[in-house]
Amino acid sequence: MSGEPLEAGLVARGVSRLMLERGYSPLLEFTLPSGRRLDVAAVSDSGEIVAVEIKVSLADLRADEKWVEYLEYCDRFYFAVPEDFPQEALPAEHGLIVADRFGAAVIRDSERATVSGARRKALLIRFARCAAERLTRAADPFAP
Repeated sequence: MSGEPLEAGLVARGVSRLMLERGYSPLLEFTLPSGRRLDVAAVSDSGEIVAVEIKVSLADLRADEKWVEYLEYCDRFYFAVPEDFPQEALPAEHGLIVADRFGAAVIRDSERATVSGARRKALLIRFARCAAERLTRAADPFAP
């Protein structure tokens, strides 16, 4: 690496690979009912919802406080950062993933919260519809 911060998209790729290895199905840039977008959302076969917020620099972390709004939409919440990110700047009460373009590792696991049943159902439907639409548009870019 050249000393430049790792691009968020490359961190997202590593996080996605980790989620797949752990049995989760990830989606990048998943829009919540609030209109906010999660960098990575992932769902397990049991319906557990994981949210991952990517930060590639300290300035990125300091400029963004909207991530606290994501907590009510997930069972587990992680920050994902490149290896050279100053990890001590991240809130210690949330999970931590270190990632690069090839993969990722969980450094600190996330505590488990519980999304309410009605919210979980709405999120899972939204997740499924988003994934299906993306797949359809990838197969047919001219679909309405």
